[in-house]
Amino acid sequence: MSRIGKMPIEIPAGVDVTIADDVVTVKKGNQSLTQSISPLVSVSVNEGVLTVERLKDDRFGRSMHGLTRSLINNMIIGLEQGFSKNLEITGVGYNAAKEGSTLVLNVGYSHQVRIDEPEGITFDVPANNKITVRGYDKQLVGEMAAKIRAVRLPDAYKGKGIRYEGEILRLKVGKTGAK
Repeated sequence: MSRIGKMPIEIPAGVDVTIADDVVTVKKGNQSLTQSISPLVSVSVNEGVLTVERLKDDRFGRSMHGLTRSLINNMIIGLEQGFSKNLEITGVGYNAAKEGSTLVLNVGYSHQVRIDEPEGITFDVPANNKITVRGYDKQLVGEMAAKIRAVRLPDAYKGKGIRYEGEILRLKVGKTGAK
């Protein structure tokens, strides 16, 4: 039995969960998230507790059991608390700023890189070398953080670039002079 899959999910007050045609919809206020579920698992809600059970006990059915439970749990946590990813910018002259709903990055190119906020995501710039990506959809938050990081990946020799907060970067040794 899947350890993650068999754990019940308690639905907090104010969050509405509906299941129809293999689609789970989680709503809170005017925000909602939907997730289609595999036909190998069944989802049921009883007295404020959501349970996920698998219908087939093969390898794929077991993997879908835990995955479905995690995805639904992340939707509920996202609408209740939200998710965030922090990024750091390292390098002389590298900085970030926010203009309206647009993130403006100066990271060593001849031009500024502008990234617009998609629906459900907000960018915060607490300092000119820090960026926080916030939202209620965990997958979208991670995707936007990865897109921002991809603008200027950390350099393996000097460490300049955009990295996740706390990311450990192993620097390579540069060339030595000819003897």
